[in-house]
Amino acid sequence: MNAIILSAVLGVVMMYTGIAMKNSPSVKYVAIAGVLLLIVSNWLEFAGISFFSIDLKGMLSFTSFGLLFNTVAFVSTLIYFLLSGSDVQQVGKNGADYYALMFFVLCGVSIVSSFQSLLMLFIGIEIISIPLYILAGSDKRNLKSNEASLKYFLMGSFSTGLMLMGITLLYGGTGTFYLSGMNLGGVVMTPLVGLGIVLMMISMAFKASAAPFHFWTPDVYDGSPTVFTSFMATIVKAAVFVAFLRLFENGFGKLQSTWQLMAAIITALTLIIGNITAVFQQSVKRMLAYSSIAQAGFMMLAVFALNTMGKQGLLLYSAAYCLATIGLFAVLIKMKDYTYDGFNGLARHEPVLAFTSTIFLLSLAGIPLTAGFFSKYYMLVAAMKTGQMFWLVIVAVVCAAISVYYYFRVIQSMYFKDAEVTPAVAVGSGFKALLVITAGMVILLGIKPGLLLNLMSI
Repeated sequence: MNAIILSAVLGVVMMYTGIAMKNSPSVKYVAIAGVLLLIVSNWLEFAGISFFSIDLKGMLSFTSFGLLFNTVAFVSTLIYFLLSGSDVQQVGKNGADYYALMFFVLCGVSIVSSFQSLLMLFIGIEIISIPLYILAGSDKRNLKSNEASLKYFLMGSFSTGLMLMGITLLYGGTGTFYLSGMNLGGVVMTPLVGLGIVLMMISMAFKASAAPFHFWTPDVYDGSPTVFTSFMATIVKAAVFVAFLRLFENGFGKLQSTWQLMAAIITALTLIIGNITAVFQQSVKRMLAYSSIAQAGFMMLAVFALNTMGKQGLLLYSAAYCLATIGLFAVLIKMKDYTYDGFNGLARHEPVLAFTSTIFLLSLAGIPLTAGFFSKYYMLVAAMKTGQMFWLVIVAVVCAAISVYYYFRVIQSMYFKDAEVTPAVAVGSGFKALLVITAGMVILLGIKPGLLLNLMSI
């Protein structure tokens, strides 16, 4: 509860900060201080210290898994603010408002990691989504940004309608909004409940950009200001998958055999479409958009498996994916040209940027000694432990091998092609140091994933 209330308050504080400070560089440091407060307050709740005593009527449940994910999301946001905070304020004249919107998103993230009622799931998803529609269109002088915002709003509204219909049908079939009160395991699944589960899976797949409901993602990610694409593609996507997992584990877990094939088909399509389409992209930013779809396929394995290994894998995957992608986007923002040729010879002119980008790309590809390797390992083992549909594991492994090609194309450009390429803006030593620290965290989690996962048992 600490994080939910504090993030909402911080969003309001940032709005007033914008009035007092306009677009001063100091706004960034206010936002960083706010995220640090969020991390501390969430960690205190994880240790059993809650600042608020509110009768939640059982609609929220703060488990170690949810609170740990909040910590991962908040730490990732801190790194995002440190690396890309100055770029946030360059998008427009209302930098503090952008930070306020992101704090409201974090409020929604805190809700979806702890909901026990379908109503709270809906509220949390909408609190996440509505600020993102605004952020996607924040570069008002860019038609692609306006188009991205409109597409995101229309597709988001459509998927919200599906979710509301699913919630309605589930309420009609079970008589409750509470996941724990549905008691779906002891009854024959009625048409109302069955259709409700299907609609909920489709709506969550829309939000998570899982195929075949992914078609809005490349245009929205490519058209949005790059600095906000980084936020949408990482922290937000991971939060949606945590909500996805909680919904199907706590609400529909006893009926897993009835919807598992559908989850497997969505997972396989997401992996295949995301990876194969990414191979043919000529823009690194658009490649990362399709890469995010491919990564969503691996995260879907946790929903398919619905076991402890899957939950651990999703937590580790969230950390690994967020750190690597935020770091990579931070470098991308500094480049003049977003094509592969724009990275030619970067290792010669900016060796720190090239080296850290290589670490991030290796992690996304799942190469050993990076956090991405163990993330994919946990997901694959979780799927195998179900004893069902081993073909899905084979598809995942083959798609992981395909992903190596387009990630290594960037590495090839940086190290094996020569050109007079320099970043569009001067890169300071502080930025480079933060990149090195982020890359170090990726390697540390790759060597000792237990540093994070062992906390789930506390």
